[in-house]
Amino acid sequence: MPVSNLPSFMKWLPVSTTATIGRCEFMCRAPMDGFITGRHRSAKKGASVEFADYRQYLPGDEIKMIDWKVYGRKDRYYVKQSMAETNVRVMICLDCSGSMDYRGDLAAEFEGRRLSKFEYAKYLAAGLTSMFIGQQDGVGLTTFDTRVREFLPAKSSKGQLFNVLRHLDEAEVGGETELAPIFDEVAERIPSRGVVIVISDLLGDTSQLLKAFHHINYRHDELIVLHVMAEEELRFPFDSFMHFKDLEGITELELDPKSIRAEYLDRVEAFVKMLNDGCAGMHADYVPLSTKTPFVKGITEYLARRATGVG
Repeated sequence: MPVSNLPSFMKWLPVSTTATIGRCEFMCRAPMDGFITGRHRSAKKGASVEFADYRQYLPGDEIKMIDWKVYGRKDRYYVKQSMAETNVRVMICLDCSGSMDYRGDLAAEFEGRRLSKFEYAKYLAAGLTSMFIGQQDGVGLTTFDTRVREFLPAKSSKGQLFNVLRHLDEAEVGGETELAPIFDEVAERIPSRGVVIVISDLLGDTSQLLKAFHHINYRHDELIVLHVMAEEELRFPFDSFMHFKDLEGITELELDPKSIRAEYLDRVEAFVKMLNDGCAGMHADYVPLSTKTPFVKGITEYLARRATGVG
């Protein structure tokens, strides 16, 4: 299909993204309960040597697992798969609250424009969905602001990629949100073990948010928190008297940034540290991402660190 005839929602998955993220791989750290054969360890015991089926060889599989007799018949590489191999359900939770609409002047440019936090998050969600579907994992999408807006259950079919992209394209920023109840609801709606990926600026009551993350952790789901913030929120580089507006409310202030910079930066540092320490305490991955860093670079660097056991 010519590029000009591609559906509008395909803009969230440009070729540059698939070419780079498509070379990445995600392996779960904990055993999972899957629903079709895949490449993660199963939570089911006692079946690790029982033959189940063949599947096509994928980059990263051990060459010694290739069945050469099958290759001789089909001229394609296949590996034997035991009952202990499974796929995983991945639920991507996308924050659509008003604060995500911030577009800073320091954000990285992509296709001729600077991305808002919300656009940045959409590209992350699309790229990760493509990667997981490519390795036969199931992906679902939850969008939320004041409430859960969409809940798309995880599926591993190729058509699911288009479903997720379509929902991403239709998602718009809303109003104020309280994150903790949202994640409590998501934790209850996920049917079995899986991976929950939160993409949010996490602005809210941090202590309540961490309690909600514990809820996910308690249900034996692997949690990954992609904390998206604008570079201006992290550095507060403003110098002159400015007008500030709350994107989730009606508060507007005229302030001299120099007079509050030190206290602001101290609070941001404490905020990030609390999130990092809280996630570390429950063995969740906390991944701070600035919109100044190109989204493909940010996510591939995280996946590389995770693959090597560093992040």
